[in-house]
Amino acid sequence: MAFYDKLFSALGLSDWCGTSDDKAPLSLADLAAQAGGQEASGPLIPIPSFDNLHESCNRVWQSRDVTNGIEEGFLAAKPVLKTVLDPITQPLSWMLDGALWLFEAMPWFIMVPLLVAISWYASRSRPVTIFVAVSIMLLAVVDHYDVAMQTLSIIFVCTTISVLFGVPIGIAMSKSDRLQKSVVPLLDLLQTLPTFVYLIPLIFLFSVTESKLYGIAIILYAIVPVIRLTDLGIRLVDRDVIEAANAFGMNDRQKLMRVQLPLALPNIMAGINQTIMMSLAMVVIASLVSAPGLGVNVLRGIRNLELGVGIVAGIGIVLLAVILDRVSKAALTRVDKTQVKH
Repeated sequence: MAFYDKLFSALGLSDWCGTSDDKAPLSLADLAAQAGGQEASGPLIPIPSFDNLHESCNRVWQSRDVTNGIEEGFLAAKPVLKTVLDPITQPLSWMLDGALWLFEAMPWFIMVPLLVAISWYASRSRPVTIFVAVSIMLLAVVDHYDVAMQTLSIIFVCTTISVLFGVPIGIAMSKSDRLQKSVVPLLDLLQTLPTFVYLIPLIFLFSVTESKLYGIAIILYAIVPVIRLTDLGIRLVDRDVIEAANAFGMNDRQKLMRVQLPLALPNIMAGINQTIMMSLAMVVIASLVSAPGLGVNVLRGIRNLELGVGIVAGIGIVLLAVILDRVSKAALTRVDKTQVKH
């Protein structure tokens, strides 16, 4: 006799529940106990879960019914979702494949000076520029230059798209409290969702051979900081400055472009820095679904228990992370100094 039989009887639901069905699928706990040759045991008062209630009432779902329902619903909607999303997301595949080809095809004696020059232009810091040059050459010495460039190309595309979409969304949120209240829960979900969970629905929707599969996962994971900090930066602009802009007769567009965005730029740059770091973190996870780069070597080290391969690739990822972090933070420092001068 199940624990909740008396509860359903007291509520007068015995007839509605019907007789117990011995042919119903067993719960995971029952299967484990059966495999061990023991009867399933539990606490004195079991939790009123679907499986425990189902033992007393056949009308109550089992937990597996919930998971099966989610899967069947997703598979039923897959043709429609694929028809709508394929044309929209196909340019992302082209961009990722094009950037990957460009970074791989460009000779190292052109790419390395170009990256060093970009680092100098962004940071105007001699130590940071020297560190970038030395780090890239270290990666080249251990034959990890090609995979490092693959990782860098993915970060370049995904970060660019995240900024292009994230900054306008942050601006729109700063202008509307209602929009902010509706978008923040979605951002909270994206920020707290485990990284592997991003890949599950995308694997069902797209082929593993399509670049957009890992591109979408990286963008969804990395876009949150730039949206939040753009919204925060614009909202933190001093109201006295806004009143002064109103006194000069500026319209909304002029106030945004000439006053609010320049003053919010340090916060926006901090958001871009975090977006770059989160893109790099997700690139490693995305190697599980055919994303090229250093993450593939890390995965190889784990699968084949090749300690040296995994550690060298991990150090390469650390070097890339430090390069991107130092250059973006040096650029942020320059922005802060410019704001102080003005």
